[in-house]
Amino acid sequence: MGQRQLVATTFTGAVKERIGVSLADVDAHLARRYPGDDGTRQPVHTVYVPADVVAADTVRFWGDQALDALDEHAPDASSLGAVLGLSEDLAVPVYERVRAKLLREPVEDLRIDFEDGYGPRSDDEEDAAAARAAGLVAAMGGGGGAGGVAPPFVGIRMKCLEAAVRDRGIRTLDIFLTGLMDAGGLPAGLMLTLPKVSYAEQVAAMAELVGEFEKARGLEPGRIRFEIQIETTQAVLGADGRATVARMIDAGAGRVGSLHYGTFDYSASCGVGAAYQALDHPVADHAKAVMQVAAAGTGVRVSDGSTNVLPVGSASQVHAAWRLHFGLVRRSLARAYYQGWDMHPGHLPTRYAAVYAFYREGLGSAAARLDAYVNRAGGDVLDEPATARALSGYLLRGMDCGAVDEGEVTALTGLGREGLEGVAGR
Repeated sequence: MGQRQLVATTFTGAVKERIGVSLADVDAHLARRYPGDDGTRQPVHTVYVPADVVAADTVRFWGDQALDALDEHAPDASSLGAVLGLSEDLAVPVYERVRAKLLREPVEDLRIDFEDGYGPRSDDEEDAAAARAAGLVAAMGGGGGAGGVAPPFVGIRMKCLEAAVRDRGIRTLDIFLTGLMDAGGLPAGLMLTLPKVSYAEQVAAMAELVGEFEKARGLEPGRIRFEIQIETTQAVLGADGRATVARMIDAGAGRVGSLHYGTFDYSASCGVGAAYQALDHPVADHAKAVMQVAAAGTGVRVSDGSTNVLPVGSASQVHAAWRLHFGLVRRSLARAYYQGWDMHPGHLPTRYAAVYAFYREGLGSAAARLDAYVNRAGGDVLDEPATARALSGYLLRGMDCGAVDEGEVTALTGLGREGLEGVAGR
C-alpha cells in the first residue's frame, strides 16, 4: 500500500470537530427518524373480514372461491390474458403462479374487523367475538389454519379512539391481546389497525395503550406495532396547514408500521360523490402523495385502499370488474404503493395477476441494470447507488410475493437474497 500523498488544506481539526458537535443532534435525529426500510416482508394486500363472519377456514374459503372464479371465467392462461391484455409469454407464467398462490397462500394479510364491517353490537356480543378472534389467530399463528393454510400476517381492526366508541375499542383490544397471551403469546405476524385517526394525540394514546400492555405482560418494549388508517382530511392536513400525518408517525414513537389509505371515508370527507369515490380520484392521489412523502425513509410503509366494484354476475360483468381492479392495482404499484385492500374473494385473481405481471415484466431490465451496476459494466442507463437500492428492493419484493424465484434472480444478477439485501441497504 503506497504512502498517502500530502496535499495542502486550510481547515484545522478544531473546525471539523466544532462542526461535528454542532450537527450531533441532527445526526441523532436523522438516525432515529429516518432509519429506512427494515427489510421485512410487506404483504401485497390486506383482506378485511367482519368479526362475526371470520372462521378457521376463512383463508381457505377465499382461496377456493377465487379458484372457482378462475375456473368459470378464465380457465386457462390465454383466456385470462385476453381479459387483462397480457401477452402470451407473460400470461402463462402469471396464470400458473396465480393458481399456485391461491392454493398455497391465498391471503397474505387477514384483518378481523370490529369496526365498519362489524358495526355496533352489545358489549357481551363483542366481548365474545374478541375472545373468539384471539383463539382463531392463536391457532393460525401455530399453523392451525383450516386446510393447512394460514396467512403470514393477521390481526384485528378495533374501533377508533373517538369519544363515542373509545372505551369499546380499548376493551376489544385488551380482550384480544390478553387472549393471545393466554394462548401462548403474540404471533410473529401480528398486525393491529387503528382506524379513523384525525389527530396525532390519538396515535400517541394507542402507543401508550400497547406500551402499558407490554409492561403488564412482561413483553419487550416496542413488541406491539400498529397501522394507522388515513380516512379523514384532518389526518392529511391540519388546521395549521401542516402535514398532520408526519406528526402521527412521530407520535407513534416507533410503533407505527404502515399508513393505510381509506378510499371511501376519505373521499366522502372531501365531498366526493359516491359514484366517483375511487383509488384514482385526484383527492386520493393527493392524500397518498402526502402520506408517501411523510413516510419516506422512516420505515413506515404506505398501503393503498380498495375498489368496491365486485367481480360478480355475468361473465362480462366479472371481466369488466377484473379489468378495473387489475388496472388500479398496476397503477398503485407504479406509484410505489405496494399494498392495498381486497374486499372480495374474486379480487384475489387480479390482485396477484397484477402484482406478478408487474414484477415479471420488469425482471429482465431490473436484473440487467443491477448486474451492470454491481459489476461496473456500463450499459445504456447510468444508475446511481439510490437507484441500485431501488432495483434490489424491486427484486426482493418480487421474490417475497412469489412473482419471481430466487434462482431466476441469481441467474440474471449473480446475487442471492443476501447479496440483494446488501445492495438494498437492509
